[in-house]
Amino acid sequence: MDLKLGAFLVKSARLAVETYLKSGAKISQEDLDYSGLDEKHKKQLKEKNGVFVTISTHPENELRGCIGYPLPIKPLVEAVLDNAINSATEDPRFPALESSELSKIVFEVTVLSKPEKITSDPEDYPNHIKVGKDGLMVKYGFASGLLLPQVAVEFNWAPREFLSRTCEKAGLPPTMWYSKDIEVYKFSGEVFMEENPKGKVVKKRLIV
Repeated sequence: MDLKLGAFLVKSARLAVETYLKSGAKISQEDLDYSGLDEKHKKQLKEKNGVFVTISTHPENELRGCIGYPLPIKPLVEAVLDNAINSATEDPRFPALESSELSKIVFEVTVLSKPEKITSDPEDYPNHIKVGKDGLMVKYGFASGLLLPQVAVEFNWAPREFLSRTCEKAGLPPTMWYSKDIEVYKFSGEVFMEENPKGKVVKKRLIV
């Protein structure tokens, strides 16, 4: 995915939240500015993708909200608009965002590949995970947890710790990934983010 489309997604996420916080209205796809996008871009926006929208404070870079669709259940543009508002208002870890915060936050959009199940023996899982490229998702019964690729990079986790932290995100014991009853998936993500509030959008480099 190129930077032009990534920038469109990030700007659309911000516009969705700004509009919702100021007026209570949810914008539709028809309200977006598609000028500058070509037919290839517009086709990509209609394709179903997993996507997460992350909101962080600036310049502190503290998480303010992060919600998404792990699986490709909606067209990309629709998924971004949904989860921009969800991240701002529905993340149970934080109070709903207020309009006074809009000048102090940055938006980040992560477009996910389809999750791929790791089918090796659990002890071999770490050898199938590349930090800086892969995100992880675990499922066990009704419990599930997901961590985006950039999280392992930010905290400098090795694959084993990444697996343990993903289990904890699902509310499971950190060593649960050794069990053959748990399902472990990996996926890649393309990450686009504002450098500063309403600022230039860049593609985030994950692999150092």
